[in-house]
Amino acid sequence: MSKPPRVRFAPSPTGKLHIGGARTALFNWAYARRHGGQFLLRIEDTDPERSTKEFERAILEGLHWLGIQWDEGPDIGGPCGPYRQSEKYPQYREVAQRLLASGHAYHCFCSTERLDQLRAEQEGRKERQVYDRLCAKLDPAESARRVASGEKAVVRFHVPPGETVCIDHIRGDVRFSHDEVDDWVMVRSDGSPTYNFCVVCDDVDMGITHVFRGEEHLVNTPKQVLLYQALGQPMPEFGHLPLMLGTDGKKLSKRTGDTALQDYRDKGYPREAVVNFLCLQGWALDGTSVLFSVDQLVQHFDIKDVQKAGAIFDPEKFRWMAGEYLRKEPLATLAAHCTPFVVEAELATAEQLSENAKWFEEVVKTEQPRINIYSELPARIAYLFQPDDAVETNDAALAAVRKHANAAQTLRDYREWLAPKVAGGIDAAALRDTSKAWAAEKGLKLPAFFQPVRFALSGEVHGADLFDVMALLGAESVLRRLEAAANRLAEA
Repeated sequence: MSKPPRVRFAPSPTGKLHIGGARTALFNWAYARRHGGQFLLRIEDTDPERSTKEFERAILEGLHWLGIQWDEGPDIGGPCGPYRQSEKYPQYREVAQRLLASGHAYHCFCSTERLDQLRAEQEGRKERQVYDRLCAKLDPAESARRVASGEKAVVRFHVPPGETVCIDHIRGDVRFSHDEVDDWVMVRSDGSPTYNFCVVCDDVDMGITHVFRGEEHLVNTPKQVLLYQALGQPMPEFGHLPLMLGTDGKKLSKRTGDTALQDYRDKGYPREAVVNFLCLQGWALDGTSVLFSVDQLVQHFDIKDVQKAGAIFDPEKFRWMAGEYLRKEPLATLAAHCTPFVVEAELATAEQLSENAKWFEEVVKTEQPRINIYSELPARIAYLFQPDDAVETNDAALAAVRKHANAAQTLRDYREWLAPKVAGGIDAAALRDTSKAWAAEKGLKLPAFFQPVRFALSGEVHGADLFDVMALLGAESVLRRLEAAANRLAEA
């Protein structure tokens, strides 16, 4: 590589950041960082009806959340701005005029009706539907006069004869015949530039050396390559990333799972897991390692190692990976990550959790082995925040406890035995052994003891270690819950 690469990510602010776009950004960013280059962010907002500042802000926030920092962009500026296409219309008009003057483009005055008729006739003859270049035969001076007089026209690129080859680091050299490319519209009749025109102008202005983007953009490459040639500019090197597919083998869609980065952030997927999993969509560290750090990504990423075949986005594998990262988090960090979800569930305020930080860390510790994403915690710990005489339960748990004969009496007897044992506080480890011994003395099998007690404390018959739960609740709460559950079962 003769000079450091300049790569870019250029989203359109017409919706939430798609996970496919997030992967594209990560690959470009990692490539730039590995090779000592620059990563640019550009906003392609030439669709005024669908582009919003709200979506732009959300895209930037999503990229920041992933840990991606750009060297130039709309929020920080740079030597090659503006970095929003909507702010570059004068530059686009100037380039269009140059192409008209050099004969690489021409004005087209054909009406929508004529173009529709042309396509219908070509379809009837089973021909490829392309523009017939009627207006390319007009004298340029005459075309300019008609435009100056106010007649509406689009600007079309004049595709020359020949064949072109472009470098694609993923698919190998891509060869195409110019006969396959229509005289495409560069500038609409209202003066607004089209996507393919803006992209090349921007990449030239910003000195982009490598264009890594989704496979769906492969069809645009011939048009863009010809425009580079017409402008006398060197072509960037390309890499078209494989499609992300659902587990059904079809293009990823809402039908098969969440597709927006924000969906996974809002559900509480650890950031490191998101980065790791997205980078596995078409690339692998070494063929065997599934979990890897951002530093390892930057150290080893090579666009040439990205596969051609579609990448399967498996939500279950993603959720598993999230759990692997979550279980590695220090308790204080995990508690901080879980706090917004507990607050959102209205179990406690952020202030209350902060005031009881050590207790909340112990709460998180009991559930860390059992959850995969932060948003799963509130439902599992809700019982800790419920009144002792109104612990919520469900029919299945109640039915399971009722199968044990004398469950109510078991709870009363255990409460009577337990009260003096916990007068000075609860030692979970010691209480675990003595409680099991008590149950054995009473002739109780462990399920006949554990399930009623757990039901009394949490409203469930399965969950975290029973004696850790007791320590979290505290002696007074445990005794009250045992009494309340015994009364409830006796009345049933």
